[in-house]
Amino acid sequence: MLTADFDYELPEDAIAQSPAEPRDSSRLLVTADMSDHLFSELPDLLGPKDIVVVNDTRVRAARLHLTKTETGGAVELLLLEQREDGQWEALVRPARRLRQGTRLSGEHLTARLVSDPVDGIAVVSIDADGDVEEAIERAGEVPLPPYITAALPDAGRYQTVYARTTGSAAAPTAGLHFTEALFERLDRGTAGIVRVELRVGLGTFRPIATETVEDHQMHREWVSVPEETVSAIETARRRGGRVVAIGTTVVRALETAAREGTLQPWTGHTDLYITPGFRFRVVDRLVTNFHMPRSSLLVMIAAFMGSRWKEAYATALERGYRFLSFGDAMLCDREGT
Repeated sequence: MLTADFDYELPEDAIAQSPAEPRDSSRLLVTADMSDHLFSELPDLLGPKDIVVVNDTRVRAARLHLTKTETGGAVELLLLEQREDGQWEALVRPARRLRQGTRLSGEHLTARLVSDPVDGIAVVSIDADGDVEEAIERAGEVPLPPYITAALPDAGRYQTVYARTTGSAAAPTAGLHFTEALFERLDRGTAGIVRVELRVGLGTFRPIATETVEDHQMHREWVSVPEETVSAIETARRRGGRVVAIGTTVVRALETAAREGTLQPWTGHTDLYITPGFRFRVVDRLVTNFHMPRSSLLVMIAAFMGSRWKEAYATALERGYRFLSFGDAMLCDREGT
């Protein structure tokens, strides 16, 4: 499949620069009939037997502005994931000027490149006087996507209201539309809300740079699908309920946990790449924002809802929906359901 088949024209003025206030006042396109709604209406659009699944990861203050200890040159690290050995995978800039052994200094912490950068990614060790995670929170900033040029007055606005464990380099943005009141109302009006954790990294936000979709290499991301989530989903499905994923990261987590044929508790790294022709085993409905052209997320949407994605995106652009991380959302059904 050509990557160009997943392209569309995205005007700059359609890219949301700030989130809606309040959160649930954003718009929601229901693709079954291309009807317009507010996100606050989501509980009315789902059934009492449906079960909702969210990704409760929390965004780390993962962007660090450091200097080379020897020369004072500016260096930026975007921490992607902490490895089992305590070292970190990080996007480094300017990668071409950094080598293994380069030492970096910053407020509250120091760092050293353990490897040469490959495709902009290096292994980095970080040291601090006290707890490293606390030092990162003090020294770093929450990394907004590069297409957002406006400053965000409240960094908490790039966190979901149900975020728990810090571990992601970007937010699961479909969840940004929830207020605490809406979250509670949805929990009461359905079979319940259950949680997975996918620590968002390059697998979610790195664009496709290859000519064909198949040649794109997915970066792995850490996933946890707990036993209580699996049990609740199985119970809801036996009772005739649908599985509603809040965001593409939830889809990736659940479908990873079902790769052997049935949904099972699962913890580990996933490199699952969902493209058209993929057999979905768990997710029936999806709430998701509008994604970048030529992205693996858009390819996943095409796999989930078929060619109807083109009509949905064209409709959203025509009606003035806002796109990308701080934009509006759509509720779509899996093709064939």
